[in-house]
Amino acid sequence: MTYTQSRKQQAKILRVFRKVHRITGAFLFAFFFIIGVTGIILGWKTHSNGLVLPETQKGTSYNLEEWKSLVELEQKAFHFLQDSISNELSLELDRIDVRKEKGIVKFVFEQHLWEVQLDGKTGALLQLDKRHSDFIENLHDGSVIDNLFGFSSKIFKVIYTSIMGLSLLLFTITGFWLWYGPKRMKRRKMEV
Repeated sequence: MTYTQSRKQQAKILRVFRKVHRITGAFLFAFFFIIGVTGIILGWKTHSNGLVLPETQKGTSYNLEEWKSLVELEQKAFHFLQDSISNELSLELDRIDVRKEKGIVKFVFEQHLWEVQLDGKTGALLQLDKRHSDFIENLHDGSVIDNLFGFSSKIFKVIYTSIMGLSLLLFTITGFWLWYGPKRMKRRKMEV
């Protein structure tokens, strides 16, 4: 292959990569924007002074033998939630987060963003606050659509994260070639 043919072939590849890069970027701009913004917020969630994620409080004892049972703590969490916020809220738990090193137990609910933090030893309410980070995480990974339409299989999340991951990979490859290709062509021109 002659130098001129090689240069034309490289220029053609660059045009194709530029077109793929531009079309993919235009089509997925809003999704990349959402992922970028939510990713930054999630990265800062523990440093947000409780705005995004409630700060973890400290209990009175780190010795699990002194703690109340999880059943008793769960009933207290339900009581505090219904008494302080609303007795209409679902009590379905997403998880119980035991923080032995902090002396607390967090109760995180499935159907809403409220979190109850209790002292593991006394069962006292340490904090009752919203976990905005959970909504932001659901927006970030596409679960918000699964939740909105009741897709228990989380199929939208799988499709969305696969498309966005492959798109990011495609952007990385085409972006690198758009940067490296002209340098390569220039270097080859100087060699001839």
